[in-house]
Amino acid sequence: MPWSAPVATGPVRATVQPPGSKSMTNRALVLAALSEGPSTVHAPLRARDTELMAAGLRALGTDVATTDRQRWVVDPRRLRGPARVDVGLSGTVMRFLPPVAGLATGPVTFDGDPRARQRPLRPLVEALGAAGVRVSATTGTGTGTGGLPLTVHGTGQVQGGELSLDASSSSQLVSGLLLAAARFARGVVVRHTGSRIPSRPHLRMTVQMLRAAGAGVDDGTADVWMVEPGRLSGRAWQVEPDLSGAAPFLAAALVTGGEVTVPGLPRRTVQPVDQLRTLLERLGAGCQLTDRGLTVRGGGSIHGIDADLSDVSELTPVVAALCVLADGPSRLSGVGHIRGHETDRLTALARELSGLGAGVTETADGLAIEPRPLRGGRFETYDDHRLAHAAAVIGLAVPGVRLTDVACTAKTLPEFPALWSSMVNGQ
Repeated sequence: MPWSAPVATGPVRATVQPPGSKSMTNRALVLAALSEGPSTVHAPLRARDTELMAAGLRALGTDVATTDRQRWVVDPRRLRGPARVDVGLSGTVMRFLPPVAGLATGPVTFDGDPRARQRPLRPLVEALGAAGVRVSATTGTGTGTGGLPLTVHGTGQVQGGELSLDASSSSQLVSGLLLAAARFARGVVVRHTGSRIPSRPHLRMTVQMLRAAGAGVDDGTADVWMVEPGRLSGRAWQVEPDLSGAAPFLAAALVTGGEVTVPGLPRRTVQPVDQLRTLLERLGAGCQLTDRGLTVRGGGSIHGIDADLSDVSELTPVVAALCVLADGPSRLSGVGHIRGHETDRLTALARELSGLGAGVTETADGLAIEPRPLRGGRFETYDDHRLAHAAAVIGLAVPGVRLTDVACTAKTLPEFPALWSSMVNGQ
């Protein structure tokens, strides 16, 4: 759906309530499906990625009731196949559910959008093989066992044990193993063997949520995680507002010299609030985290930065959008792995931001950005919600930015166009 990004005619002043965290919602759904007794998920995100996770768990036999928008109920049942799981373009679905499928009885086939077949999955497939799970490619695809489509031949049990994998392309490869590991006969010891793992706060989220469900987890050694075999307990999960989804709204305060508050973000959280706050402050914002929530105030100008975004790579598109509006050059690094996200985000950002007049050059692991006078124009979103967020942020200050498709934001925030327009228009 094409969309013209609204221009801010003055400082934006708003309180914006983003929906629940995708990362927390999908982890809670998986843990609930593997627990003994029912669970409730309060304030879940209802978006394409979470609906796909719920549908995948239903396909495996779990009862997931999502009719109440504020309270989803998960009643675990015996996992079974045969089943087919549509992962869409969701990294969490394609990496969290294959280990669960190993615990089912019968074959479970996974496939998704065309781009999903290019997303990194091989290390997880090989680790599952080492854990005793047989995984094969769908006949005739020619993909081997490196990615989608694939079939997990579940036998109702997984041995687990000591597993090594290179998770430098995605922390989700580790999280997928850990979330199901308490149900493995031997649990797991997972060792990361590659270069730095990106998005490490998401691994801390996995560990904390596992412990909250009753799992014994030891993450005291760098790049090694141990989960003991045991029972998980059904419980009530309270999902926090989604920090990544809130980022473009908070960025709007900086672009317009206004003030935006996101309520409901707790002072102690598994999401990387401190990293986002530090980034925005370096870019020129004033930030305050109180019992009311996180408030960001624009300081009148945006400053260029040199930043390693490896722990918060989901923020790269919005940060890049701020950098093209800055008063000096920027260099963003540590995010080479986002070439394997919904699209090659580095190439896409360099192409589209340059198309609006910015000086943007790809580096091996990021972007070098030289601010230049910007102009309106067509902005290709590549079916990527984060690219759409970046375009909307630039459109606040640059008239005539036209997104080729804003509907891609339904992946994690279906209400984005309406929320954004309401914020800009002061409603």
